[in-house]
Amino acid sequence: MSEKKQINLHDWFDEHRITEVECLVPDITGIPRGKIMPAQKFFQGGAPRLPEAIFIQSVTGEYPDDPEDRLTDPAIIDIKLIPDASTVRLVPWAHEPTAQIIHDCQYANGTPVPMAPRQVLQRVLKLYEEKGWKPVLAPELEFYLVGRNTDPDYPLVPPVGRSGRQETGRQSYSIDAVNEFDPLFEEMYDFCDLQEMDLDTLIHEEGAAQVEINFLHGDPLHLADQVFLFKRTVREVALRHNIYATFMSKPMGGEPGSAMHVHQSIVDPETGKNLFAGADGKASKLFRRYIGGLQKYIPAAMPIFAPNVNSYRRLTRFSNAPINLQWGYDNRTCGLRVPFGDPSAMRVENRVPGADANPYLAFAATLACGYLGMVEKLEPKPEQIGSAYSGEYTLARELSHALDLMDASTPLREILGDKLVDVLVAVKRLEYETYLRVISSWEREHLLLNV
Repeated sequence: MSEKKQINLHDWFDEHRITEVECLVPDITGIPRGKIMPAQKFFQGGAPRLPEAIFIQSVTGEYPDDPEDRLTDPAIIDIKLIPDASTVRLVPWAHEPTAQIIHDCQYANGTPVPMAPRQVLQRVLKLYEEKGWKPVLAPELEFYLVGRNTDPDYPLVPPVGRSGRQETGRQSYSIDAVNEFDPLFEEMYDFCDLQEMDLDTLIHEEGAAQVEINFLHGDPLHLADQVFLFKRTVREVALRHNIYATFMSKPMGGEPGSAMHVHQSIVDPETGKNLFAGADGKASKLFRRYIGGLQKYIPAAMPIFAPNVNSYRRLTRFSNAPINLQWGYDNRTCGLRVPFGDPSAMRVENRVPGADANPYLAFAATLACGYLGMVEKLEPKPEQIGSAYSGEYTLARELSHALDLMDASTPLREILGDKLVDVLVAVKRLEYETYLRVISSWEREHLLLNV
């Protein structure tokens, strides 16, 4: 998916003898929604339709109150699913030849659905195109393999590898620790190859059975599509090996959280020149303004980068996750890291997003923050020398605070769209209120007989 391909779906279906089609739409959380239908009906039945309300459904399946009809049409109208032919891929684990296609969403009159995450990213990319800028991204996605867990009251544990033992120690970059799950990763790579994913490297991260997969740099929309499909693929492969793969931001206490670091740069679409590097090979004025925008606006975009109550458990001091938005060269304690490299590879790594973030919205939000910095000509704070953990928290510590900041941010509303912000804030506030109704084991252990 590195480049958008012109594909004739009729010919592609004939070539692969497709009998069934999965019509996929990423919702606010990043969950695949859609319809499955026979291949013949896909071509003969007109555009598939779904209720507009799928975009205001919370991760628990609930819907926020909408007394003023701000979020969706009160008639519970349908939206049309418009296939992006360039995203058609085989479903590797299907028993019959099955196609999966990511769809965009439109109303009956042909206008895009403004809170559809894929549309939000396209909206931001259009702003860049109008300025003559071409953003390039490269995500790094972390996840855990865990033993099957069918009772949510029990904590997660590392799975048993081929040695017959669970991993207990920290095994950063260990080849042998990865080899414990060779059959799983070999099947994962096979499935990813069939879906033409641009994977780069696989490494063992710091946590027990924690893995990081790196994607090759490229177009933000196509990379968001790849992350969306990759999450689905890894979960399926893990189940086939009788374990779970989880992209929770902080699945286990005492273990590091999982991130989705996003490397980003801007090139001239005509020449391919990296606009973040000046003629002297050093950081350009545009680059500094981009970082200034990330520093100013990421706090208001936190409900996208850290979308769940669990997300904020990852963002703690001395945890290899950021607590503030300092920037520095090759400094992993900073929220914004500038890796060393050739001027042609000048880029900034946003280390704030969690693995649980919706990739379409996370890419849109980080590009939106940088865009605002460039058009507002913002200057960044001084470079961080030494550990950024010595500074104060400047990121929200919990979801409700982050939602208030996003709700009040006029600049982000103008770029991401009022509808998207209204829907996201409403859905996440509902999830937060639902979470507050749950009594945790910590409360029962420490408060039951002591207060």
